[in-house]
Amino acid sequence: MQFDPNNKIVKLCAQGMEMEEKGNPEEASKHFLQAWNEATNDFEKFTAAHYVARHQKSVADKLKWDETALQLALKINDDTIKGTYPSLYLNIAKCYEDLNDFDNARKNYQIALSFTSLLPDSGYGNMIKGGIMKGIERVK
Repeated sequence: MQFDPNNKIVKLCAQGMEMEEKGNPEEASKHFLQAWNEATNDFEKFTAAHYVARHQKSVADKLKWDETALQLALKINDDTIKGTYPSLYLNIAKCYEDLNDFDNARKNYQIALSFTSLLPDSGYGNMIKGGIMKGIERVK
């Protein structure tokens, strides 16, 4: 599944990322919430939820949005979306770790690890793999 640059939700998320780069997280958050509110299918909702999660004030709220993004991704019947699973489970694991729920953190880091074969052999893929391995070490 390709991210269609003409898709309204993708455009809103791209605008939100531009606001992040400019150091304006409040405006970025508004774009991501608008994307969530206007999303019409699981792919659009998944995309928006992933970005909304990044701007939550509490770890518990971030976890809720990360879990929402994961549940939506799991519903999308497209192999390319599966490449997001390691990152999604990593985000969830880190939230549990930050909440001192080390059992759930360990479980989600292990699930993330189980999907690393879906990551590209690139800087991004290596960053996600590294994050998973560091998380596993922290919650042993």
